[in-house]
Order: sequence, then structure tokens, then C-alpha cells
Amino acid sequence: MYKRSEKVSEAIHEEVSKLLIKGVKDPRVGFVTITGVKMTDDLRLATIYFSSIGTEEEKKDTETGLNSAKGFIRREVGKVLKMRFVPDIIFRYDAAIEYGNHIENILKQIHDTDENNAEENQ
Repeated sequence: MYKRSEKVSEAIHEEVSKLLIKGVKDPRVGFVTITGVKMTDDLRLATIYFSSIGTEEEKKDTETGLNSAKGFIRREVGKVLKMRFVPDIIFRYDAAIEYGNHIENILKQIHDTDENNAEENQ
């Protein structure tokens, strides 16, 4: 059975994703994907994890842009969810996708090396 915080996390995830497509006009916020939302059990704090494409500087700019739009996002989420208390929002960069790609590249290199060694031994 779901805890209330999980349901609210899913709703916030959906709404923030919509807002980033339609509502946030900050040019620093480019192509951003919301990868997850974690709520505290008391529903007072939402940590929103995002990933973005670009250089490290562009990723920092994206985070700055998201943080500057935090008030707008919080207000719009509050309107849609109609909660008594709208949670504070923290944006955190999620490096899991980059890490996964790095691991995939390493495994591919190992596989290619194994194939080359097998061909040389025949």
C-alpha cells in the first residue's frame, strides 16, 4: 500500500514536468528531465532530482535557473494539488544517468577487448 508521501511525490513529479515544458520561461532551463521526487514523511520538503544535457557549466546554469523559478513552481504545484501546505522544494542534479552510461561504455570496451583476444587466439 502506498504511503501518502509517495502519492504526493508522483503528483509533484507530473506537475513539475508539465511546468518545465509549458510554464518556465527561464532561458537557463534548457532540456531538463525530472528523474525523481522524494518527499519527507511530513510532506514539508520535496527534493526534486533532475538531469540535463550539456557541459558542467550548463548544468550549473540549469540548476540556478530551476532555483530561481522555485517560487513559481511551488505556487503552481500548490494550485493544482490543493494541499493545505505546499512543500518546500530543493532541486538536485541526478548524475545516475551519466554514471550508467559510463558503466555501459566500460562494459562495451571489455566486451570488444574479449572479442579481439578471442579472434587473435584462433
